[in-house]
Amino acid sequence: MNAASGAAVVVGVDGSPSSLRAVRLAAAEADRRNRPLRVVHGFIWPLLRVPLGPAAGAPPGAGLREQAEQLVADAVAEAGRAAPDVRVTGEIIDGEAAAVLVGESPAAVLVVVGDRGLGGFAALVLGSVAVQVAAYADCPVLVARGAARTGGPVVVGVDGSGLARAAVEFAAEAAAARGVALRAVHAYRHPASAGPGDMQPLVYDEDRLRGEEQRVLADSLAGIGDRWPQVPVETVVARRRPVAALTDASREAQLLVVGGRGHGEFTGLLLGSVSHAVLHRADCPVAVVRAPA
Repeated sequence: MNAASGAAVVVGVDGSPSSLRAVRLAAAEADRRNRPLRVVHGFIWPLLRVPLGPAAGAPPGAGLREQAEQLVADAVAEAGRAAPDVRVTGEIIDGEAAAVLVGESPAAVLVVVGDRGLGGFAALVLGSVAVQVAAYADCPVLVARGAARTGGPVVVGVDGSGLARAAVEFAAEAAAARGVALRAVHAYRHPASAGPGDMQPLVYDEDRLRGEEQRVLADSLAGIGDRWPQVPVETVVARRRPVAALTDASREAQLLVVGGRGHGEFTGLLLGSVSHAVLHRADCPVAVVRAPA
């Protein structure tokens, strides 16, 4: 996480109901972190070389630039209502939405986006902007989706990878700020469930296998209790598919945290298959941690 003094929480807005949910979520995050909030709108029209002012005979304020200024002003006002003590600023930046937010990420402590904005295909569960920002941002990304709960734990998916450790630290800090428990979920597959053509050992010792997976989880949580002693830590080790385990856990969580890419992912993927699938299926806001927490 970018811990530079004064680094802001950044939220992308486009005037959609999803982006307003993101604004409220971002305002709450900024309040918890004692950070300013920066509301950003990616203004794509100059790139398309279309007229930005009102058409002839149109009422004042009907131009594309004026409409963008109004939606940013509305989002800033919404943030102020959600978190009155947070300093909120707004800006219109020329460019495509995902590129603008990724460009903001190196100087941000967190980027927040809605799960689907204006212009998305109605059948899509998750918009392309959310996927692109989660894949490319240089700081953790929080996607506003699912139920906005104030109860329930912060859930983090753990697979033993380096990014999983960063996700655990992000989740522990989030749990401490909320005053709730941290639930660490480690899901694993039995060797017998490997894909076709995989080498299969002749004998499986289920107790030994489970013990090894419990050690993976314990190693990922090492030192968390010392750094955040006020946070109760619950552990879940489950022999099932990780996406299913995390999706189920999200139904009572107020936040689900995943690493951007874990063990077993193709190295060319910027956003791993598990985190990508969870973004589409979770029933609560999802934080994707690609940078160190």
